[in-house]
Amino acid sequence: MKHITDYIEQNKDRFLDELFGLIRIPSISSEQAHKPDMVKAAEYWKKSILDAGADKAEVCPTDGNPVVYGEKIIDPKLPTVLVYGHYDVMPVDPVDLWKSQPFEPEIRDSKIYARGADDDKGQAFMHAKAFELMVKTNTLPCNVKFMIEGEEEIGSGSLVKWCAEHKDKLKADVILVSDTSMIAQDIPSITCGLRGLAYVEVEVTGPNRDLHSGLFGGAVANSINILAKMIASLHDDKGRVTVKGFYDDVQEVSVEERAALTKAPFSLDNYKAALDIKDVWGEEGYSTTERTGIRPTLDVNGIWGGYIGEGAKTVIPSKAYAKISMRLVPNQDHKKIAKLFKAHFESIAPDCVTVNVTPHHGGQGYVSPMDLPEYRAAEKAIEEAFGKKPVPFRSGGSIPIISTFEQVLGIKSILLGFGLDSDAIHSPNENYPLFNFYKGIETIPLFYKYYAEAMKK
Repeated sequence: MKHITDYIEQNKDRFLDELFGLIRIPSISSEQAHKPDMVKAAEYWKKSILDAGADKAEVCPTDGNPVVYGEKIIDPKLPTVLVYGHYDVMPVDPVDLWKSQPFEPEIRDSKIYARGADDDKGQAFMHAKAFELMVKTNTLPCNVKFMIEGEEEIGSGSLVKWCAEHKDKLKADVILVSDTSMIAQDIPSITCGLRGLAYVEVEVTGPNRDLHSGLFGGAVANSINILAKMIASLHDDKGRVTVKGFYDDVQEVSVEERAALTKAPFSLDNYKAALDIKDVWGEEGYSTTERTGIRPTLDVNGIWGGYIGEGAKTVIPSKAYAKISMRLVPNQDHKKIAKLFKAHFESIAPDCVTVNVTPHHGGQGYVSPMDLPEYRAAEKAIEEAFGKKPVPFRSGGSIPIISTFEQVLGIKSILLGFGLDSDAIHSPNENYPLFNFYKGIETIPLFYKYYAEAMKK
């Protein structure tokens, strides 16, 4: 392993400078104003892959943002690892809560602070540098392909079609992904499951225009009041979702597996302290880790309507809106859940308002069996790099495209993530520890080593 640590030490400042160049591109996929930045980020990735030693790399057009594809085939008879990542990032609002500029990376307390520092520019870029390390030190043991997309944060809508049209190009034996987290720097772990996602936007309309709250208050329904009441009814007093049929397809986890999941170290007191909350909340009968790993949820991600500007404006708003996401467990179909939600939400609307529910993106959950040789290779790699055997755990997050890869390409994914829960992804002051960035570059070549050895047997 000395050749790995030596190469990282000799090039660590350059690695960081190159990552910063990628981070400085404000590639926000959900905002049309940043369309040119999506192309710019894709071109940056293409150059990075070629500079690292790929035989070829290209920016491929899709119905949406481009996909970056690259490859190095050292021997067609050897196994092929397909690296997946994404170059798009979440919006930065609220900007005033950032301590430094979101797209001007800054090192504080041995962490990189910037949008995309972890999700997923920092984590994905580890693979480019690990690949470079193996090429330059002549230790690459198998073929490598890269697929870096620009729509993960908005559901990977164009990637599904692109994958279906390029199955031959994407032929591989395993997909390697770093877009998840581990429990702690001293408690390495491997994500063996992801929740699915159904995301909707709701619109509640009362009168045909905003009304004077003095002249009409008490006589006409206030759309925000009605929306708030409807949202409040989506959970019962035991924390269960009240949408009819929501739990019908939930796969109950066995007593044995629930017991195995408790082996992952977790301190409820530390959890509450880190979030500055007095108590946790959730579905009755389940622990905090179970609520975020093996149970489905429903959350309001945003709510707005009426007047929110400076000063006062006394109106009864015509319209109120909310964005709602449902995290799903294996066996729950995101399209079915979106339909069930739509039917339920419309059914609970009083006659004084009209309701419109618009489904957005979604995806299925995913489980990676722990007896796969690919999983065992990741386990060995982490144990060698960190000096500890990793703990398997199910993440509460979603990467909708992962289940699609298995359906469309027929390839399993290994979720070799190095982020931390404290990295504030999707939030102001997103960050990524330098330790994790460099440790990821150290661990990834070890995965290739043990995976190639396993495939020879």
